[in-house]
Order: sequence, then structure tokens, then C-alpha cells
Amino acid sequence: MPIWLIVVLAIVVIILLAIWASYNGLVKLNERVEEAWSDITVQLKRRSDLIPNLVETVKGYAKHENDAIKQVSDARAKMMGARSVKDTAEADKSFMGALSRIMAVSESYPELKADKNFQQLTEELSDTEDKIQAARRFYNAGVKDFNTKVKTFPTVIINNSFLHYKKREYYEVDEEEAKRIEKAPEVKFSEDK
Repeated sequence: MPIWLIVVLAIVVIILLAIWASYNGLVKLNERVEEAWSDITVQLKRRSDLIPNLVETVKGYAKHENDAIKQVSDARAKMMGARSVKDTAEADKSFMGALSRIMAVSESYPELKADKNFQQLTEELSDTEDKIQAARRFYNAGVKDFNTKVKTFPTVIINNSFLHYKKREYYEVDEEEAKRIEKAPEVKFSEDK
């Protein structure tokens, strides 16, 4: 076999391997992003499922707080109806605002704060919030890897030729929330004499 034919075959094999690796890499990253998004939706659903119990518990103690209770119910409905990443992030922000209002209401009712059912629900909500944040980080890391891969050579050629994947949206918090997250908490010590 002539040397030039071996070189040509080697180049063809290398090109085919690059196409195969790029194609499979994109498919794997896309599936990872889909899985991460599924994790977020599962946790958001879990949190939404806890809310009716929380609302009923609060209603039992805070009969005059109908506005706060209605806001939580409306925000929950908006969350359940969100379809895109951006819509979900916006609904989540609205939901968290309404939920924080309910928690503020609970501060006015010591017997509500002492209720075991309320305590258990708030612990479950806190745990769920931690899981949502972890799922967001995992999702955004997957989106970063996917978007980078979609834009780099030779994967960009494979994507544009065969898969046609679009750049994915990050699950972002708004500027106000980002500032709150980035700001270090203030610690003040009292001076005892």
C-alpha cells in the first residue's frame, strides 16, 4: 500500500473521530443540561407542593392576613405555569417575595411560630431552597459547558450541520438579588464595659 494512501486514510479516520467525538460530546452536554433543568423543576414543584400546607397553617392563626396569603397562592400559580427558563426565574422571584411576606406575617404570631406543623414546613422549605440553589448552580455549569462547546471549533461545524442546537439560557437572578448575594453580611459586636 502506498504511503500517500495510508496518510489519506489516517487523515480521514482522524476527521471521522473528531466528528464522532464532537457529535457525542454535544449530545451528552445537552442531556446534562436537560437533566439539570429537570432537577430544578422537581425542586420547584416540591416547594410549590409545600405551600398549600403552609398557607393553611398560617390561615389558622393569621385570619386577618388574607392579602399575604392570596399573594403566595397567586405566585404559586404563576410558578406552576412558567414554561421557559426566563419565565421560571421571574416567577421564582415573585414567589420568593410573596413567601417572605408570609414569613414576616408569622413573626407577628408567636403561637404560629411555635406550631410544630409550621416549624416542620419551614424546615422543609429551607431544605428545598438549598436544593434549588444547588440545582441552579449545576444547571448553569452545564449551560456554560454546553454553550462553550456549541461555539467552539470543530463542534460548531458539527452542530450547524447535524444537530442545530441553540445556545441555552442561564438561570439568572436579577441585579438586585445578585447584589444582595454578593454583599458580605455586616457583623457588629457590641461593646460591653
